[in-house]
This record gives sequence, structure tokens and C-alpha cells, in this order.
Amino acid sequence: MNLTLNIWRQDGPNAQGRMVTYQLADVSEHMSFLEMLDVLNEQLVEKGEEPIAFDSDCREGICGMCGLMINGKAHGPEVTTTCQLHMRSFHDGDTITVEPWRATAFPVLRDLVVDRSAFDRIIQSGGFISVNTGAAPEAHSVPVPKPKADRAFESAKCIGCGACVAACPNASAMLFMGAKVTHLGELPQGQPERWARVVKMVSQHDHEGFGGCTNTGACADVCPKEIPLDVINQLNKDLRGSMSKRA
Repeated sequence: MNLTLNIWRQDGPNAQGRMVTYQLADVSEHMSFLEMLDVLNEQLVEKGEEPIAFDSDCREGICGMCGLMINGKAHGPEVTTTCQLHMRSFHDGDTITVEPWRATAFPVLRDLVVDRSAFDRIIQSGGFISVNTGAAPEAHSVPVPKPKADRAFESAKCIGCGACVAACPNASAMLFMGAKVTHLGELPQGQPERWARVVKMVSQHDHEGFGGCTNTGACADVCPKEIPLDVINQLNKDLRGSMSKRA
């Protein structure tokens, strides 16, 4: 297939960005989206032009590095990671617009690469437990009801790709935080820090410049791991619980 690609180019964090149009021919429908960008970059290098910078690592949909806005949708037209999006989702003659995540808390470093270390700082502020590490404990030494274990596992699937932030009209990271809070809050090992955790993480979230949640549901719609929207309810419940504990 032959494609027209409108791609965001930005030389650095403080540079003026711009959309640049490229023509790419003979794209196989079996290519992944990132493979298509690799082919484009090979052609740019052959011409002596600067290749397009974009993030990727595992290319297996498990690390969250590859996030892009494709035709205005986080990760593109399928509910998956960008690296698992294939060109068969597009058609011959299509025009595809590719942009980086758009959020104050995710500043553009170069082209399609953004700095998502704000997520790391949120986790560092409270997304941890103080249980001893070492040899694995006997599986039945700390009973966990199956519904809670299932809920924790479901929430732990979050890969921190940032699609929820990119899709949210307020650039909120509440789905990301809700997943982390629910994951740890459902387990006995997460109880010692439970009430302090949510306060510290929400405080860091706001400090980083993420917006507030207005329950549009756009975050859950694009989440490649299908984290349910109700983890935000759990986040709010824990936040209210922390306030009552301090009262």
C-alpha cells in the first residue's frame, strides 16, 4: 500500500515543532506500525536526512514504551500498543497523522519521544510496599480471597504507557494511579502504607501537572491492557479513607 504520513518533527525540548509530510510506497499489510516507521527511517538515512526519533523496546506489547498518537487516537485504531498495531488496520492511499503524547507532564524530548519520568516519580512517592523481600513465602501463609487476588492481578496489568493521559481531555493520570493503588490496596502486603500511599501519589500527580479526572472514560477506552474505569473509584475511596483516618 502507498501512504501519506504527516509526522511531528521537533529537534529538541525547546525547539519549535512542525508537521512534516512523507510519502511511503509498497508498505506491506503484515508490517507492524513501528516496522513501517523503520522503513521510512531507512529511506531518510539513505537521503542523508535525520531519522524520526520514537520510543520502542520490547515490541511485544508489554513494556509501554511505544506510545504514539495515530490519527488522533492513542496507540491508533486498535485497542493495543503501537508496536502490536499492524498496517492491515489501514488502507492503500490513507493519510496517517503521527504525533507524540500531548500533556504538560510529558514534555517532548525529540520528534515522537516524550519524557514520562513523571510516572516514575508518582510510583516513587508511594507505589511500593515495605514487606520483607527474600525467599518466596509459602503460598498459603497469607490467605488472599480470590476476588481480591483477581482484582489485584487485573490492576497490575497496567504497563504505564501513558495512553490514558494522552486520551484524556484533561491529561489526567488517574487511571494509571488507580491501577497502582488498587493493585496494592487489594492485597494484605499493601495495607501498612495504604492510606499514606494514596495521599502521596495524588499529591505528586498534581505536582507533576497532570489534570483532574472528569469521568469521560476516554482513558479506559484506549488502555491496551483494558484496565477498568472503576479503579478510579477505588482511588477516590482510598483518598476519602485516608482523610477519615487523619481526622
